[in-house]
Amino acid sequence: MTGRTGFPWRWLLLLLLPVALLAWGLYLSVPPEPPLAGQLLEGELEWEGRQRTYTYYVPSTRAERSPVVLVFHGSMGDAAQARAAFGYAFEVLAEEEGFLVAYPEGFEGHFNGCRKAGPYSANTLGVDDVGFMAALIERLDAELGVAHGAVYATGLSNGGQMALRLALEAPTLVAGVGVVATSMPAARNMDCRPSGVAVPFLLMNGTADPMNPYEGGTVALYGLFGNRGEVLSSRETVDYWADLAGYTRGPREFPLNDLTPGDGSTVTLSLWAGPGRVPVALYRVEGGGHSAPNPEIHMPRLLGGSNRDIYAAQHIWAFFRGAGPAD
Repeated sequence: MTGRTGFPWRWLLLLLLPVALLAWGLYLSVPPEPPLAGQLLEGELEWEGRQRTYTYYVPSTRAERSPVVLVFHGSMGDAAQARAAFGYAFEVLAEEEGFLVAYPEGFEGHFNGCRKAGPYSANTLGVDDVGFMAALIERLDAELGVAHGAVYATGLSNGGQMALRLALEAPTLVAGVGVVATSMPAARNMDCRPSGVAVPFLLMNGTADPMNPYEGGTVALYGLFGNRGEVLSSRETVDYWADLAGYTRGPREFPLNDLTPGDGSTVTLSLWAGPGRVPVALYRVEGGGHSAPNPEIHMPRLLGGSNRDIYAAQHIWAFFRGAGPAD
């Protein structure tokens, strides 16, 4: 096909098609940073001879000693990525509820999580990120005041592995852990030393995640890129924590309202809870991808679907504070 001038339009279209498909697959939309009355600050802390950095949000009104939520970013990320991944919702909640939010940054863009596989420096150098988090909490306590027994951790992907590491190795450091788009490493890929102590544990995974397979298997984008070794299924992951907590019966099921039918995704909560036992929760995000659900976020299609029925941060915080599922 050519025009009157003989221009090869067919070849131009063939060249533009891959560009258009790439733009379609990489399109990302997140809400703007909300205007809040508190302070967003940055800090540095020397650990293992390295200058480690973090960002933290201090709400305008809070108790003398406040709970703290540690929010960990994903691979090749930073504090800005961690904030945007949850749509700044943790800061909005912090302003409403009076808790502190801290966004630690991994070494060269990664945390040393629980998977043996992974060529990034935090992993190959054996960076002591658990020690860094303990030192960071001590710093925040000295400067701002941290409520005793009220440190919580959450994160997405590689950040979820960091939160998982705290749950496995430092259960006295965290009062609850919520991980998104990640799963427990399989035995031969496990690089953590489980303490065997139960902690309140929440898992939020998408069934159509192209990176972290919901039913277990090899962590790699579409099975081809960024191999991080094998992981357990999402149900096997929460079963581990439910068994530690002493549950002998299955969970209660709560299908959540499908508020945005057009997103092709729904959410079901499976909750283990009982007297004298810590709670365990699984959010099965049917049709969800490698992201944290949020009505205001559209993640790149290459990472799978974006659920817009719930705010992940709201449900994670509700779990942490022990109030049950968010409205």
